[in-house]
Amino acid sequence: MQSVDPHNGKNFWKKNSKSVPGSMRAVYGAMHPPITRSPSVNLLGDVVQWQYRNQERSSPRKDGGPKKQETSDSFQDYQESVNDAWDCGDDEFCVISDVKISNRMVQSAALSVINSHRSGQLGTNTSIAELHSQIPPALVSADTTETVSTSPSTVNNTHSSTAVISCSERDVAKQEKFLELIASSNINLPELRELSWSGIPPSVRAISWRLLNGHLPANVERREETLKRKREEYWSFVKQYYETRHEDIHQDTFRQIHIDIPRMSPLVPLFQQTVVQEMFERILYIWAIRHPASGYVQGINDLVTPFFVVFLYEVVPKDENLDTYDIELVDEEDRAIVEADSFWCMSKLLDGIQDNYTFAQPGIQTKVQQLRELMKRIDINLHRHLEKHEIDYLQFSFRWFNNLLMRELPLGCTVRLWDTLHSEPNGFSHFVLYVAAAFLKHFSQQLMAQRDFQGLMLLLQNLPTSYWSDSEISLLVAEAFRLKYVFADAPNHLQANKK
Repeated sequence: MQSVDPHNGKNFWKKNSKSVPGSMRAVYGAMHPPITRSPSVNLLGDVVQWQYRNQERSSPRKDGGPKKQETSDSFQDYQESVNDAWDCGDDEFCVISDVKISNRMVQSAALSVINSHRSGQLGTNTSIAELHSQIPPALVSADTTETVSTSPSTVNNTHSSTAVISCSERDVAKQEKFLELIASSNINLPELRELSWSGIPPSVRAISWRLLNGHLPANVERREETLKRKREEYWSFVKQYYETRHEDIHQDTFRQIHIDIPRMSPLVPLFQQTVVQEMFERILYIWAIRHPASGYVQGINDLVTPFFVVFLYEVVPKDENLDTYDIELVDEEDRAIVEADSFWCMSKLLDGIQDNYTFAQPGIQTKVQQLRELMKRIDINLHRHLEKHEIDYLQFSFRWFNNLLMRELPLGCTVRLWDTLHSEPNGFSHFVLYVAAAFLKHFSQQLMAQRDFQGLMLLLQNLPTSYWSDSEISLLVAEAFRLKYVFADAPNHLQANKK
């Protein structure tokens, strides 16, 4: 498959022996802001440093390849600092060595991003334990405990201590509707989707996700047997395949997984625990072995996180700080359930978007092109502004679709967004396009204020979402639904003009 850069005419999807661009590197977006060491903030010891962004990184698939000489004051310095959107060593379409900017300009712009995140972002992502307080105990009916766990099962936004679920009558009424629906002998899934679209109450989110994902059958009589069978099947895969991870044919795959997992949510100590990382390694390796058409692709590791956190809240005491809670204290059987259910739910999700991760990632290429065409129609001024400054949509939206906007949003907002994506038919494969368009349009005014390439790219790589809560996500999905209503039934609007 080939695509042509409209500005320089160079082919950037090439059939050669090198890896196809698109691998995801450690990213410092909304979930992972770039930081410098601060004596007043505990940032996982020596794990996360600002220098981490600029260190030399090489994929295990590219070891031994020739490296391009770098110039200290070239634009490549900036390019490497945001190389999560493209792979600097793969293709010449991202080499912009003829563009010169001063180190002072780069450092000034980067410092601005750092200070912005340090002042407002770190408090967002380093404390997810407050979420346990978001579940009013009075809302959980005692006679439904056999069907629905009364433990917290979700993540909502944690940008402040006031980000809690209010105990209004509307919340109580919605909670009761969910409990009544879930307790029925044969759940009406269309009704559950409609009820979940605007957000799922924390105490029933885990079971609702299992149902909407297809992991849990709608018939209550089949649930226990099905869950038991699937969980046993996952652990049989682990027993059968996991010991092969060090074999020559699989060691590159496992090595890449082993490298990527510590980069995942680096500001949250929970994900730096050895036990948690081993759980993710098993989930990702077993999935890669069972899906040889795509194998493991960087970025898939992020898609496990929402499922893992939502299911983990069912088994961690609500009065504990999940940020620093020792997962080894969780009963081994409960950890096994969380791991197995996370695997199956992630697998079901990826079944619908697997062309995002096969060779050359055609699914993402298609969505990037559709986003470009959609923006022409909904915000032509922004589209022309990006083109004027030679911003290719691939450079920023590739990450959006590869990670389903997880790197752009706080973890709590991601979970709320996934409520709606689970509720929408083909939400993760189709509706996410309109979410991305609404997301880009939301920042139109700020983007229009940027007057050069580096300013635009810095903003696009670090969009200010640290203050976002469920309210912003609700507005975002509402705008996305409006766009879908206008364009989904007219697919020709999303096709490039053919001459």
